[in-house]
Amino acid sequence: MAKKIVFMGTPLFAVPILKSLYKKNYIIPAVYTQPPKKSQRGQKINKSPIQTLAESYNINCRTPDTLKSNKDEYEYLKQLDLDLVIVVAYGQIIPKEFFNLAKKGFINIHASLLPKWRGAAPIQRSIMNLEKETGISIMKIGEKLDTGPVCNDYRVEIKNTDNTEIISNKLSVLASEKIIENVDSIFENKLTFKEQDDSKATYASKIEKSEGQIQWNDNAENIIGKINGLYPSPGAFFIFNEERYKILKAELGTKSGEIGEVMTSDLEISCGDQKSIKVIEIQRQGKKPQNISEFALGSQIAKGSRLINV
Repeated sequence: MAKKIVFMGTPLFAVPILKSLYKKNYIIPAVYTQPPKKSQRGQKINKSPIQTLAESYNINCRTPDTLKSNKDEYEYLKQLDLDLVIVVAYGQIIPKEFFNLAKKGFINIHASLLPKWRGAAPIQRSIMNLEKETGISIMKIGEKLDTGPVCNDYRVEIKNTDNTEIISNKLSVLASEKIIENVDSIFENKLTFKEQDDSKATYASKIEKSEGQIQWNDNAENIIGKINGLYPSPGAFFIFNEERYKILKAELGTKSGEIGEVMTSDLEISCGDQKSIKVIEIQRQGKKPQNISEFALGSQIAKGSRLINV
């Protein structure tokens, strides 16, 4: 008999994984995702990428505000007689009483090598921390966040030029390739789930917009890590003449000067370790992104300017 799987996910990261499950012809009676959000001006309702995909597949898509104390959703899942629930960046805490509603439990795909970087922003934190590798972990969901036993993990290299968008895409594709063999092995009772070593755990707390402000007294490599880790959102930025400038792409430079000093007309900026960064792509507040040669033609940030944090 074909196995029944419910999928819970929200962002673009989860889309290839749902596609992979659908193409494998598992029975997917329902998909859960975050409710649609109104745009800033309230003129448009934005559905999550997973809702859009589920509707294109004619899968019942459910968007409760919360599962906590939600008897209707509990009873709905109960009557489905599920074999497995797969969770990928759903964005909600799943109450422990739900865990018995699927014969093989709730499986989560987490975008780090657990127990490293448990929490909301594992990809961003790994890049900002100048990690050389990251990956995905396939685990059972427990009562506490990202602490459940792990059956498999898969690694990818983080290159110096990789940003959160690039790594997110790599991990999403990797997860979509690996999920089928893991699900089949779960159904065949061929996988062993091993408890995590809590003493090695680190936490990837939610990114706050204020973290994006560049501190020029920091090391150049750390600043590059922040630029890459916070791309595309919320972005790493500096303030000059009360305007915000978001650096979209940069590389290590060769010059040195005073902290925050603009060393060249094409925005090579001195940092706190007597090294510099070279801006490659930048976005002025309210403007479109520009490569640095375009930006330099009309820039008010001249050679010799000081970008001092205030």
